[in-house]
Amino acid sequence: MKFTFWKLLLLILGLAILYLLFWPIDVDPVKWEAPAPPLMEGDYAINDYLANIEIISTGEYHGPEDIAIDSSGQIFAGVEEGKILTWKPGDKEASIFADTKGRPLGLHFDSTGHLIVADAVKGLLSVSKAGKIEVLSTEANGKPFAFTDDLEIAPDGKIYFSDASWKWGVHDFVMDLMEQRPYGRLLVYDPSTKSTEVLLEDLYFANGIAVSKNNDFVLVNETGRYRITRYWVDGPNKGQSDIFIDNLPGFPDGVSFNGDDIFWVALPSPRKASVDQLHASPFMKKIMLRFPKWMHPKATRYGFVLGLDHGGNVIYNLQDPAGPFSQVTSVQQFGDEIFLGSLVEPAFAKIKVPVK
Repeated sequence: MKFTFWKLLLLILGLAILYLLFWPIDVDPVKWEAPAPPLMEGDYAINDYLANIEIISTGEYHGPEDIAIDSSGQIFAGVEEGKILTWKPGDKEASIFADTKGRPLGLHFDSTGHLIVADAVKGLLSVSKAGKIEVLSTEANGKPFAFTDDLEIAPDGKIYFSDASWKWGVHDFVMDLMEQRPYGRLLVYDPSTKSTEVLLEDLYFANGIAVSKNNDFVLVNETGRYRITRYWVDGPNKGQSDIFIDNLPGFPDGVSFNGDDIFWVALPSPRKASVDQLHASPFMKKIMLRFPKWMHPKATRYGFVLGLDHGGNVIYNLQDPAGPFSQVTSVQQFGDEIFLGSLVEPAFAKIKVPVK
């Protein structure tokens, strides 16, 4: 009996090893030597400013990844369940504004009062004041979007948005980050011509989008490379791109402009040494990706927001290593408050902008 048991155990172990080593998966990771992360001191010194946030529940819904507020003060948030929720001033509970039946992420209002939505599944959408949904764009250059992520609307009405990955969808984002191949794109949709143009390709998980004060450049977060890329839409560098800030202490997600002097950057998780080490070995990354999703690397529960000026310098450093609200994926400033979205929390949050 003992002998049979151990033979069975060895057989199972052998099959598990063969699976981890050789089972085919649709991912082809490459080697990347990640830079050593910056020390959590100076501009990135640990603090607990975000411990004092006010949390607003989304009830039975989860993951209000981005927040938008219209001219009347009405709040909007897209959630994991595909709904866009809304709160009128004074409301304690949300009502349903629209249902994209996808995964609404980035939200912004255009000049006509329509809510423009980057839906990871459905593409770039426009939602009327009555909640009617219109599809604006689902592909560019013959290549469909797999992960429409974030957007920003310029003063001229053009909509800049990101396709995080043309290969991997919202439920497989870890595959994209681990593969370390540039599947991301920065795009622009022109409402006057109803056309979509690719501005930048070969981005490493193209994420948050922000437009500068003078409408001369657009920022796009490259989550997979811990950096923010700048694309010049006007001026002597028009059509060129460069790095706005590099080697961030966390994974940059959403970025927004406050209309005056600050770009707010959401970092849903600090860097993970284990992930950086994995990037050095495509073989080990393949083994890790053969494990069930629940065993894949997870974000560290940590509140982290940066405020950058137009030169990419850190002006604000807001953290909470152990607070009640984590994985901040978006930061939007309205007046003297910033609203924080999250991909996982059953709530969003707000807090006063620190006084400088």
